[in-house]
Amino acid sequence: MGKFAKWLGAGAGFTLGGPIGAIIGFVVGSFIDGVTVEDFKEEQEEYKRKSNNNRERTQSGDFEISLLILASIVIKSDGHIDRRELNYVREYFVNLYGKERANHAFKLFNGIVKKDISARQVCIQIRQYMSHASRLQLIHFLLGIAQADGTIEVIEEETIKKIAVYLYISERDYTSIRMMFTTKTENVYDVLEVSKETPDAEIKKAYRKMVKKYHPDKLVGLGEEHIKAGKQKFQKIQEAYDSIKKQRGF
Repeated sequence: MGKFAKWLGAGAGFTLGGPIGAIIGFVVGSFIDGVTVEDFKEEQEEYKRKSNNNRERTQSGDFEISLLILASIVIKSDGHIDRRELNYVREYFVNLYGKERANHAFKLFNGIVKKDISARQVCIQIRQYMSHASRLQLIHFLLGIAQADGTIEVIEEETIKKIAVYLYISERDYTSIRMMFTTKTENVYDVLEVSKETPDAEIKKAYRKMVKKYHPDKLVGLGEEHIKAGKQKFQKIQEAYDSIKKQRGF
């Protein structure tokens, strides 16, 4: 079966079923030679026997596959596939997982981008199994893709907003993450989900709330690589708070 089947079979849980599993089955059957979805399921069973893992919780591979599918939707939203956005996805996966695992992921991704996908159906499956903190991380990644070509196009942002709604991400949470991708000084308030009129005491309270919401430890079930990625987003929260403290002198 080779390393590709072992990578996907051992790394994924809920994503090998439902509409996402159907997408994977299409890609494997159409674009990847020498392996089948049954091969992945065999690898899953072997993984469970060795790790005594019931596979009910979200696996690192589930997050990985969800990223690839949602990324394909965003990349195609403006009617063409931008090489810079593809390079961003590849670089992100190399930095996150290493070159070999990233190569497996991109092998799957190259097939995924060729298929029309229902964002709503995919997101319904994701939100059933994935924590709120992990779903916030998905949105952060998608905005990074959209900005990879220098600007977030209107159609790209509309697509990501729609995905956020399907994932039950609130408008305030979305705006907070969106503002992490801007450089305007006044946007630091939006990052903390407050306004310029918010009193100092409420600013401090909002910061503590955001720390709890975005702390990398909430991603611990997905593995060390995702904790590392989560720290980048967490740092934006800290930077926003430090900027407001400097402005206000407290």
